[in-house]
Amino acid sequence: MDWILWALPVGLLLYMLIAGLYQRRNLKTLTEEEFRSGYRKAQLIDVRETKEYENGHILGARNIPLSQLRMRHKEIRQDQPVYLYCESGMRTVRAAAVLRKKGVKDLYNLKGGFKKWGGKIKKAK
Repeated sequence: MDWILWALPVGLLLYMLIAGLYQRRNLKTLTEEEFRSGYRKAQLIDVRETKEYENGHILGARNIPLSQLRMRHKEIRQDQPVYLYCESGMRTVRAAAVLRKKGVKDLYNLKGGFKKWGGKIKKAK
């Protein structure tokens, strides 16, 4: 019975390690400076929900919420880099997995998400 108490944390740690390696293979995380230097030459996609997007988003971003991404993935070109962001960076991992399955390969993520963004934003009027 003691082995179960030991195996659970070890299994969780292995899962986190494998998930992290998988994420790095599918999605390159960029610092704000790296993100800022490349996003104007790419498709900038905000995967937050519409209300979050309307409360403020990176200037030039299109809103395709994660909840709609499977239906709207054809709006994203496969021949151009895709810069993704959400509020903290967690939803972009799931968005990248969806897009990879649809054939999009050149995917980037803003480290820390929108809440860490210090650049220009557009707010709803």
